[in-house]
Amino acid sequence: MTGTASGPSRLAHLLALAVPTALLLAVYFAQYGFGLAPCEMCWWQRYPHFAAIALALPALLTLGTRIGDVLLRLAALALAVSGLIGAFHAGVEYGWWEGLTSCSSTGLGNDPLASIMNAPLIRCDTPAWTLFGVSLAGFNFLISVGSALLVLVLLGNRDKGPRR
Repeated sequence: MTGTASGPSRLAHLLALAVPTALLLAVYFAQYGFGLAPCEMCWWQRYPHFAAIALALPALLTLGTRIGDVLLRLAALALAVSGLIGAFHAGVEYGWWEGLTSCSSTGLGNDPLASIMNAPLIRCDTPAWTLFGVSLAGFNFLISVGSALLVLVLLGNRDKGPRR
């Protein structure tokens, strides 16, 4: 790692990498371990997490530099975007507003026509799982937006030292 960074800055970098990684691991475990197939909006929430990881890794490697700070802020933005998509998805699940007019299905397999005809429809307006009335999309909103804000607060609260 290059540059020097205070404790809050280092924690911000680690959070920006650990949170999207943990959330993606959790949803893939739910998908492949428990058979909770994602709908289209579930996929939309995953893409910004991949972007956050792709931005947070070089940010961590350039810790304490201006480019590291820029990459970290972009990673926090990607986390927030995923959370906001999760908020929209949760609102669709709770019936607060209308979502997509089409549903999605998974995988085409060896015989695409048979796979399409036999594929289950995954509805975006029905949560696959809830805990205390909060769906996976709702948890993504809470965790992602909260983490993005925490990363930015930690970055703003670090000691002001010499910059490169």
